[in-house]
Amino acid sequence: MKLLQPLQNALADLLHELKDTDIKLIVGGGFGIYLKSAYVREQKLMTLLEIWPVSRSTNDIDLFLRPELLIASNKAKQLAEAITQLGYSPIPGAENYQFAKSGIGVNGSGTVKLDILTGPEAAFEESGLKADARRVKPNPSVGLHAHPVNEVPTLEHNLTPCVVSGDLSQGGEWQGDVFLPHPFSFSMMKLFAFRDRIEDRSKDYGSYHALDLYSIIATTTEEEFKTASALRTRFADNAFVIETGQIVSQLFASKNALGVIRLRESPYFDERFQLDKFVSVLSELFPTAQK
Repeated sequence: MKLLQPLQNALADLLHELKDTDIKLIVGGGFGIYLKSAYVREQKLMTLLEIWPVSRSTNDIDLFLRPELLIASNKAKQLAEAITQLGYSPIPGAENYQFAKSGIGVNGSGTVKLDILTGPEAAFEESGLKADARRVKPNPSVGLHAHPVNEVPTLEHNLTPCVVSGDLSQGGEWQGDVFLPHPFSFSMMKLFAFRDRIEDRSKDYGSYHALDLYSIIATTTEEEFKTASALRTRFADNAFVIETGQIVSQLFASKNALGVIRLRESPYFDERFQLDKFVSVLSELFPTAQK
């Protein structure tokens, strides 16, 4: 069985429950990176780097919801009902935007966690919804919230459609469509996440985020690099894009920078990784404001 097949099965289950709706989900996180790698391989696309990391293990599915799905409370309700129907339970302390289901995978010993996220709070300013740094709440309430990710203003731009297939818990197989963030958006999220964890021992000092960032750049196609450059130009004055450039300058400017050191500390690190090109691409995509 593939390393992340239990997550594919869990996502196939959810897509099956949503088959009669027009809800389209954006999948991020480590699982989204895995899906992007599989997509590029299947399509036999040329990418920026030749040496990729092996897929790291994860039990999380990061589901990003478009703002209109939360604004249209009836659609959010359909998703909430699907999650409940599949047997997921709210995680204490993060009720309504983090859910878990046990009994997954080989011998039923695994757990799958759903993280419900959305784009920046700014997208909800005129919606009438209650939105703060922690969560966005549909109105009327449907038992489902989403955690806003402010550092990705480009989340909905240049998404990659991807087909996910898996075995259903009720028997049979299913495949459905999801979307993956553009590498420009994915990189921004990972750079902020890495910076927030570089001093956190319990999070391996962010080494897995550094690995994910390398994976994102490695699996970026030439066409995606062109569109990333266009996004950089379009959003050049955005405060988070500018801050991303500062993070790259401080933590990924060379092979000796702290971000690359953390990458080397990952158990998935491979001495064949193309570090020179990796840091060069990052610096080109996210230049500092002075450049």
